[in-house]
Amino acid sequence: MKSLIFSLLFISFSGSLYTQSFNNNNLKHYSNIADEIITSSLNDTVGYNLARYLCKNIGSRLSGSENSLKAIKWAEKTLIDMNPDTVWLQPVMVPRWIRGNVEKAVLLNNNLEKTLNVAALGRSIATPEEGINAGVIEVNSFEELIERKNEAKGKIVFFNYRFKNSFVETFNGYGDAVKFRVDGPIEASKAGAAAVITRSITTKYDNVPHVGTIRTFPDSVKEIPAAAIGLIDAEFLSKSLKENPGLTINLKLSARNLKEVLSYNVIAEIKGTEKPDEIIVVGSHFDSWDKGEGAHDDGAPSVQVMEVIDIFKRLNIKPKRTIRCVLFINEENGLRGALKYAEYIDSLKENNIAAIESDRGAFTPRGFTVEADSSVISKMQKWIPVLEKSLIDWVKPGHGGADIGQIKNAKALIGFVPDAQRYFDVHHSDNDVFEEINAREMELGSAAIAILAYLISEEGL
Repeated sequence: MKSLIFSLLFISFSGSLYTQSFNNNNLKHYSNIADEIITSSLNDTVGYNLARYLCKNIGSRLSGSENSLKAIKWAEKTLIDMNPDTVWLQPVMVPRWIRGNVEKAVLLNNNLEKTLNVAALGRSIATPEEGINAGVIEVNSFEELIERKNEAKGKIVFFNYRFKNSFVETFNGYGDAVKFRVDGPIEASKAGAAAVITRSITTKYDNVPHVGTIRTFPDSVKEIPAAAIGLIDAEFLSKSLKENPGLTINLKLSARNLKEVLSYNVIAEIKGTEKPDEIIVVGSHFDSWDKGEGAHDDGAPSVQVMEVIDIFKRLNIKPKRTIRCVLFINEENGLRGALKYAEYIDSLKENNIAAIESDRGAFTPRGFTVEADSSVISKMQKWIPVLEKSLIDWVKPGHGGADIGQIKNAKALIGFVPDAQRYFDVHHSDNDVFEEINAREMELGSAAIAILAYLISEEGL
């Protein structure tokens, strides 16, 4: 017990010494650097202008597509022009899925024909050319699907689970609903269904389908086509089924899964002046779904981590530790880029001490979630007086990110958290375009990530 008490007192004493040292010796210096970063970001809008080019001149970037390769070449050249110490492409094989040009669902209700707004879900197979003509069963849970299994045979299962607006944090609402998109097709196929239509997971009431990946079918389960439906048409379909349970839908999709193709992660770094072997990753996934322009998911966040490199160079900031920007490919439907990067650093036994991921859009900064020991989080919380200059209010335990989550043995995996109230208005849809990006919000996010990366580079973890 005495040794435990001594240990606790020592930790407390050490923490207080760090706080005093940080406050007395470094706060003013770091505050000045933060002010420079924020002023430059807001005045120069480098990232915002790069995001405009990425969205408007290249557009969506589905893994394995020609557009994704155009974007990779553009990012490589753009980073080279920023003049870091190294820029390189890391080869990785990625899945190739094509949406095709046919996405049509026609509701046949007595003498009424109505076209519903649908879009194929990622990894979906095609329907026969003539489509699937079948009755429809609406369910709101997997339990209900099991209970009505006999009714589902040969029909189109319509998962009409609504996004719960009672969630204050919209990512919690998404997490609550996404299982029906991801696992719905497999569960429906087990029940003998012919196809699946899933209500879009969105906070915006419009008729735009929001897509996303489905889980790969196991060999023991027959693949069936799957599509998302816009909310207005989802409501119409639900109402129509109540009036006439015998209505049918003709669903036509031309999606295809092809052979894997070669793609790349894009990597750039500024070597540390004192501890170059200690690496701080600032990362984001560079692929997007093929709807809209991939602006908030994840174009602007990718540009934010690219801009960290540019901020350090244009302000002549020389970090003690290495700052490495990584644009991961294939997060949306495979995580191949992140897995390849993790394999690479493991093979070299690199010391990636921390990783910061931006994958929640480019809205107003709110905080950072951190996967780390409590002592590391406590240390980072001491930096809030500097971070709050870029509107960061908090640092707390939480998920770092899907891509950086593949990095093992890092002291901290950190997720950049902007405001998320509008994120699922645009997520995975035609709504996700450059016009939805606010320059000030985006640039404050770039600044927040750059400030945190600098603090870690100077103070360590």
